Amino acid sequence: MRESPAGARQTARFLAMLIQILKNMNATEPKPRTTAVAKLPGVRARPGRRMSRGSMAVVAGLLAWAGLLRAGSVYVPNGSFESPETVFADPGNDFWQESAKPVWYDENANGPWDILTGVFANTPTNSADHIDNCDGKQAAFLFALPGVALFQDYNSTYGTNTTSTHDFNAKFEVGKSYHLSVGVIGGGGGMSNGVTLELSLYYRDGASNLVKVGSTSITNTPETFSNSTHFVDFAVDVPAVKAGDAWAGQDLGVQLLSTVGFDLVGGYWDMDNVRLTAIREPLLQPLIRTNGQFQFTLQSEPGLRFEILATTNLALAPANWSSLAILTNVSGTLLFTDPANFNQRFYQARQLP
Repeated sequence: MRESPAGARQTARFLAMLIQILKNMNATEPKPRTTAVAKLPGVRARPGRRMSRGSMAVVAGLLAWAGLLRAGSVYVPNGSFESPETVFADPGNDFWQESAKPVWYDENANGPWDILTGVFANTPTNSADHIDNCDGKQAAFLFALPGVALFQDYNSTYGTNTTSTHDFNAKFEVGKSYHLSVGVIGGGGGMSNGVTLELSLYYRDGASNLVKVGSTSITNTPETFSNSTHFVDFAVDVPAVKAGDAWAGQDLGVQLLSTVGFDLVGGYWDMDNVRLTAIREPLLQPLIRTNGQFQFTLQSEPGLRFEILATTNLALAPANWSSLAILTNVSGTLLFTDPANFNQRFYQARQLP
């Protein structure tokens, strides 16, 4: 794509600002190393992987077991960084809030803090630096300086907004586990080996502080990032939320945070295709006995098929349990009654393909 003369001048000014930031970095304590940036390559993230998990819970003679669990996609606004649209690079990033400027960062010497993150356009497919698995036309950049971050939750703001638009509306729901995937490319702009980036899921406490529930640290190495034209997927997993967890029922947030130390400052990360899935773990609610018959409730993601198995001998292998029924949990909550009469019996709900 050719740029107009005006567009070329805008691109040159933007690059000059980014380069000057790293050349002029003179934080007082300690002084970071400077690195010039030649360009902002594009990025793409790969589709989310299928998840395969097993789970087992025992409550009063009930066992819930699942093989492949169906993941429900959770909408992350601008998760592919397609907005604002740009022909090259833009320090804006719709729906994502940038971390506050730290006290050590001197904007008079280094330029505005808010240009350290933004979006960029992938190059044409015939370009040597084209990212082959970019989701859409754009991705995000984030400079490797301490504390530079993008985050998003129900109460986050972005751009010139002073109040939240509440576009990201997700909560940590009891009985659900969470899986975050993000495509990342390291090594941009002469980044040193050992520079780190953290992906996390969080909630806000009573003072609005971001409290991590699960996180993954990524380290820039040639082995991890062998090239700059293909996003590598990284994941954060949070196990099924329990009623007593501090984050149960709280608004869920996603954060992409530069955790580099001042000794390795320099370069930038490319990121794309932020995907979040929630999985309701199959659960058998405590059984009741009515007229000599056992009855229990199966909770799961709606639409899943299960085989109900039973035995009076818990030591038996599952293959030797009796099959009582094959059912579809249409609504997500299914009441099952065992027509037989036993003083003691154990039950399994085995998910079917």
